[in-house]
Amino acid sequence: MRIKYALLAAAVFAAAGSPVHAKTFRWASASDIATWDIHSQNNALQNGIHAAVYESLVYYNSRTFKIEPVLATSWTQVSPTQLRVNLRQGVKFHDGTDFTADDAVYSLTRAMKPTSNFTPYTAGIDRVVKVNANTIDIITKRPNPVLLNQLTELRMMSKAWAEKNNSVDPKDIKNVTQETFANRNAMGTGPFTMKQWVPDQRLHLAANPAWWGKLEGNVTEIIYTPIKSEATRVAAMLSGEVDFVLDPSPQDLGRLRANPNLKVVDGVESRTIFFGMDQHRDELPGSNVKGKNPLKDQRVRKALYQAIDIETLMKVTMRGLGQPTGALVAPQVTGWTEEIHKRFPYSQDAAKKLLADAGYPQGFEVDFACPNNRYINDEEICQAVTAMWSRVGVKAKLRTLPLVTYFPMIQRFEASIYMLGWGVPTFDSMYSLQSLVRTTGTDGDGNYNVGRYSNPKLDAVIDRAKVETDLLVRNRLLTDAWKISNEDVSHLPLHNQVIPWAMKKNIDVVHRPDNRLDWRLIKVN
Repeated sequence: MRIKYALLAAAVFAAAGSPVHAKTFRWASASDIATWDIHSQNNALQNGIHAAVYESLVYYNSRTFKIEPVLATSWTQVSPTQLRVNLRQGVKFHDGTDFTADDAVYSLTRAMKPTSNFTPYTAGIDRVVKVNANTIDIITKRPNPVLLNQLTELRMMSKAWAEKNNSVDPKDIKNVTQETFANRNAMGTGPFTMKQWVPDQRLHLAANPAWWGKLEGNVTEIIYTPIKSEATRVAAMLSGEVDFVLDPSPQDLGRLRANPNLKVVDGVESRTIFFGMDQHRDELPGSNVKGKNPLKDQRVRKALYQAIDIETLMKVTMRGLGQPTGALVAPQVTGWTEEIHKRFPYSQDAAKKLLADAGYPQGFEVDFACPNNRYINDEEICQAVTAMWSRVGVKAKLRTLPLVTYFPMIQRFEASIYMLGWGVPTFDSMYSLQSLVRTTGTDGDGNYNVGRYSNPKLDAVIDRAKVETDLLVRNRLLTDAWKISNEDVSHLPLHNQVIPWAMKKNIDVVHRPDNRLDWRLIKVN
């Protein structure tokens, strides 16, 4: 049976006319991006910035969050494991060359390479085949009900450009000394071109006059400035130096909301903040416990969980910009339920008893690593939790690092306890289950399971869900997997982020639950 999905391009692509008045959009946030290689590091801020320059076959509509065509125009489910994709014709890369099926096959295959961090999005893909110059087939190992959702994050790169510039394979983000052309340069099909990037200082994007689509907004130049200091970031907003701040500090929101020249737009993000733990090493580096790893004991993990006063953390540290949760996914994600959302209760007494039962009545020392410019009040959260753990005897030796060095570090398995915020671009639990709790393996399994947690019973449920085509049964399996993860205390969930965006009154943007700007829609009035 052939089921064809043919969609008209969304209004954002069909809006008549070009911007009448050229406008510059200046914005800031705490972090810089680490690379321009679109398959090297899977980081939400970076992916959103890359989307201005590199396009995917499909993307979420920012207003409806339904999947819409971009470099694909239609797709046909030829069989349960064969998706035929028709490509948009007349699309040019920024160097003037044509976008063809060769580029699409190359880009999807590149995302599957061992050095790619994007294997969660290619999970289940067996191969990609060119049908003709404007058509490809994506062959999957099994039926995949979320394949289109995965394709929203797989952006297209010129095969000829990559070959010419020795960037055929993605840069290995764990190798800090490796340098490639695609790491520092960009050449896509998107509405903006990358004019200049000075890491940690400035990113300059300019409108692509040959873009195949039509901007609904009127921005022709984008200037991004990473500003780590919260005070400096807010000062730049108040002085008018920047038009928009992606991550205003919670303590400054009151005066930003009260300023007649500014506005703050709030929204719940599909991102959960949690701690992971090294459950692989037999002995933790830097710990005073020798010959064994306390974090392998479920009682210790649960003690760390129950020692966290989540309500105080949300009220004092987060100032209301977090929803406490016991799950590793947000409510927008398929597989989430109220049952898995419920937290273990905060109790210092319970935590102390668990530690004593596990053989650590006096607690223990442990390495604790956190980013200091990635999530809302990330460093402050870790400082507060360090104090909470100390009250039950756990002496966490906190170290904080900037985003660009933090993520490669944890992917090299160099942290005993670490913070991570995990958004779900597919809005389906398999993305998180496979990346975070599935035993590390191939085809995206354990891609970000950097604590190397492993539970064969949980793996079996996840693997069953991978091949289940009955959506009701599949959803139940996803929820069952989370129940096992929760009971085993695979991770320490904290909260779902509530994201405020601060901007000048004359800025119009659409707030997305993935906390990224849609560059095609921004208006400076």
